[in-house]
Amino acid sequence: MTTQVAPAQAEPTTLPPVDRTPLRRRRTRRAFAQLACVLVSLFMVGPIVLIAFAALSTPDEIAEFPKSLVPSDFTLDTLSGFLSSTGVLPAFGNSLLTGIYTVVLSLLIGAPAGYAIARHAFRGRDPYQLFLLMVRALPIVVLSVPLATIFLRTGTYDTVAAVTLVHTALAMPTTVLITASIFVAVPVDLEEAAKVFGCTRAQTVRRVVLPLAVPGLAASAVFTFVLSWNEVLGAAVLTIGHRTLPAQVLAALADSPQSYRFAGGFALVVPALLFILLMRRFLLNMWGRVG
Repeated sequence: MTTQVAPAQAEPTTLPPVDRTPLRRRRTRRAFAQLACVLVSLFMVGPIVLIAFAALSTPDEIAEFPKSLVPSDFTLDTLSGFLSSTGVLPAFGNSLLTGIYTVVLSLLIGAPAGYAIARHAFRGRDPYQLFLLMVRALPIVVLSVPLATIFLRTGTYDTVAAVTLVHTALAMPTTVLITASIFVAVPVDLEEAAKVFGCTRAQTVRRVVLPLAVPGLAASAVFTFVLSWNEVLGAAVLTIGHRTLPAQVLAALADSPQSYRFAGGFALVVPALLFILLMRRFLLNMWGRVG
């Protein structure tokens, strides 16, 4: 007679308590990071909103004291008065042309230089990058007088071309360094694979490298356009009859009412914001979508 042995009962195992401290710390850090982003955004957007409210107010409401933050009646009289002022519309066109020309010229020169820095190891590469940054160390006020002398002798003074050359020189170091960092992120294996399939160096750059580097080129274009649009000292020294919009506003500030100043500030902000929104799709491709 065989006896069956009952299977041993498995003793219940007790799991150790889960330490949720790292999760709480991560949530706390995320909350602080979001709070910091909100505060920085409010700090940057606040002045723009206030200038917009003032530009959409009536001149009488701007002149009264104390001023209300939100105008009681939104109107375009202040903006229309600013745009109808002498020299504003031509200055707006000069600023727009200068910004576009500066973006195109800086990318045509800076992108190949950035690609060379990213793909080729040559003697003096690191000192060369440092030398590029030294260009931004020189104040534009110091450079304006000798540049004005050169442009006077060459017959290019008081032209859009002169301001474009100055703004391109100011934007070139950042353009070269941004594009170099973008080209470094493009895998070399993709270029080698394209060459295996019969692509030349130019075809590889055009069909493989540039499509992957478009977000970085867009970021460089945004920085260059905003720099050119907001630059005022060089444009004020190098132009008299063909001023850019910042130089025109600066020249008229002393004798202009407050409504002109607020409308001018708003007119300077809007085109730069529109250009950034135009390039927003490429910037999101570079930084990734959140949410």
